[in-house]
Amino acid sequence: MLSLFDYERLAQAKVSPAAWERIRGGAADEITMRWNREAFDRMRLRPRVLVDVSHVDTSIRLLGQELAFPILLAPVGAQCFVHPDGDRESARGAGAAGAIMTISSSASLPVEEVVKAATGPTWFQLYVQRDRGFTRELAERAETAGCGALCVTVDSPNQGVRNREYQAKAELPERPLPNFQGKDYLDPSVTWKDIAWLRSFAKTPVLLKGILNPDDAGEAVAVGVSGIVVSNHGGRNLDTAPATMEALPYVIERIERRIPVLVDGGIRRGTDVVKALALGADAVMIGRPYLWGLAVDGSAGVASVVEILRRELEIAMALCGRVQVRDIDPGVWWKELG
Repeated sequence: MLSLFDYERLAQAKVSPAAWERIRGGAADEITMRWNREAFDRMRLRPRVLVDVSHVDTSIRLLGQELAFPILLAPVGAQCFVHPDGDRESARGAGAAGAIMTISSSASLPVEEVVKAATGPTWFQLYVQRDRGFTRELAERAETAGCGALCVTVDSPNQGVRNREYQAKAELPERPLPNFQGKDYLDPSVTWKDIAWLRSFAKTPVLLKGILNPDDAGEAVAVGVSGIVVSNHGGRNLDTAPATMEALPYVIERIERRIPVLVDGGIRRGTDVVKALALGADAVMIGRPYLWGLAVDGSAGVASVVEILRRELEIAMALCGRVQVRDIDPGVWWKELG
């Protein structure tokens, strides 16, 4: 298993056809999902030579925490379709690799059970559900369990047109959703006032996941959140929305580095991580790739996926003549050739 794509190929043979369709599916014609990957492919890196890269340092500091590398695990639901002990195994694998695991609200287990299985730091992904009292209780449960941040998904007043997923749904078993109050958990009435309300009692940093529009990024800074995740939900919500890497520079320009910015969507290589950092991201998140690792070899597969990406990042940094993450700047890519 030399690359994330090796894991993808083997994972398809390990899970049911219906589960695979759910994992790989995007919204509608899956154009945005395709653009996520193509945006990385279009960028040309600008190598430098004769730089002492005998010691490359991938470490960063994020929200007051020292991390060995700028790669986190994004929240992904329905992991039980991939592995019978999915969320727990992902948390163990993330810890073994030294990566932060963001536990999904749509995990098949209560947040406390996933944190208990974790061997490293965790965040919790939160929806502002219709019942605000239940939402507050869930946020406080996650914090009490030990989650170090709340990552609020804000791009889902409803779900996108997920044709591939809906076709597969009939062949998938029912799954428990212990972190939701009922099946109808998405609330189209959520506004910035609800984010301010959440911040009023949260004891941990609050990040917003699902920002693409720079105007929304500006609002996020104004409401006082601790960070944002530039995300189009893996291409699973609004088809023909831009690739995250296309939106990222506009978001960075608007917020002027006042808060940390993470980005997800289509990251498959260490060179992709370099490109995201070159455009101003502080770190990246991966989703589907660690599910591939989970399907192939449980927690060990998750850890292996992260380690492959980390090692590729180190190699790419050296070949670009960048010794530390803070050295990765716009000069690392050949804009005029893009």
